[in-house]
Amino acid sequence: MRHFGHIPSATRAGLFLREPVEFTADSPARTLAVALGATLYSPATRPRLADDVRKQAARGVVSMVLCLEDSISDADVEAGEDNLVRQFADLADHAAGTVTDADTATDPAEDLPLLFIRVRDPRQITDLVARLGETVRLLSGFVLPKFTEARGQAFLEALTLAERTSGRRLFAMPVLESPELLHLETRAETLAGIASITDKYRDRVLALRLGVTDFCSAYGLRRSPDMTAYDVKIVANVIADVVNVLGRSDGTGFTVTGPVWEYFRPGERMFKPQLRRSPFLEGRAEDLRTALIEHDLDGLLREIELDRANGLLGKTCIHPTHVVPVHALSVVSHEEWSDAQDILRPEQGGGGVLRSAYTNKMNEVKPHRAWAERILLRAELFGVAKEDVGFVDLLTAGLAG
Repeated sequence: MRHFGHIPSATRAGLFLREPVEFTADSPARTLAVALGATLYSPATRPRLADDVRKQAARGVVSMVLCLEDSISDADVEAGEDNLVRQFADLADHAAGTVTDADTATDPAEDLPLLFIRVRDPRQITDLVARLGETVRLLSGFVLPKFTEARGQAFLEALTLAERTSGRRLFAMPVLESPELLHLETRAETLAGIASITDKYRDRVLALRLGVTDFCSAYGLRRSPDMTAYDVKIVANVIADVVNVLGRSDGTGFTVTGPVWEYFRPGERMFKPQLRRSPFLEGRAEDLRTALIEHDLDGLLREIELDRANGLLGKTCIHPTHVVPVHALSVVSHEEWSDAQDILRPEQGGGGVLRSAYTNKMNEVKPHRAWAERILLRAELFGVAKEDVGFVDLLTAGLAG
């Protein structure tokens, strides 16, 4: 797998100063946490789920969650479990059927996204791993809903047991969405508990996901396509506290992913579009700007930028049209790369202040070091754009690919 691997190599060469590197489901956890990108959710009950997975992989999706929780009704859980077992067998059989030469055989998982199953209760983890049998090799882990210290212990114990019995490395992605986390009087205690249990199982926790829809639900709220999660102050405050406690860059933190963007169809617009016209005129892509506005994706683009500014990386997605914008805005710009390189030069180990190569800012070596290290890791997985390449070019190439 590699980001933007679905577009022609000649096109990539024209876009990237440094192309995204390849990775596999067996890559180090630190690599995979950054590589998740736009994680596409799909109900586990879809009858042609295996076909959907293959199709989305061909379109540039590198991580998917097959959901047995909120996306399906209570009455469909058993059918969803049965369907997952069949669809994993289909994925394995299809991959095996494409290999004609045993000497060149590859792991079928290499052609698939990182696959996770979102479960409802701990029992499902051990049960599904047993039922998947040999096809568990296609599974990267489980998404754990409404995660708190009390609920998380049983989930993580089940994950550890399933990993031991299957011989397969399995990751957890807890979803932080419980009322205890939202309510002010219990938030600090809940965050401390989550920090404690995730630290105990640090090697198994790949990333933490935010359930902003559940946060809004607790107060009967729903943001419109004209507003981001950061415009809903009660939600923005929770995100800030989660990053404060669980997203630190001192070695104690985790990758925290951005919240879901709910909109993907045209609707009546109350506020003016949020996409500036000038980048699209410079890229001669006014039609693309119009299409993004018509599909309410200008709000998504703004939220992605705010995610990154607030310490989040990657994003939960419920529609394939959201994937390319998330990935395009994850590419490291030439300016970011230049600043990070300057900050991390060995001769700057003693600190100091530098004028940026773009002569538009100061780079203070010690305070900006953690930022620069994160930039280099993101650059490895998403690439570095050439100096004259902007996100409009990356969007256009990603959509065309």
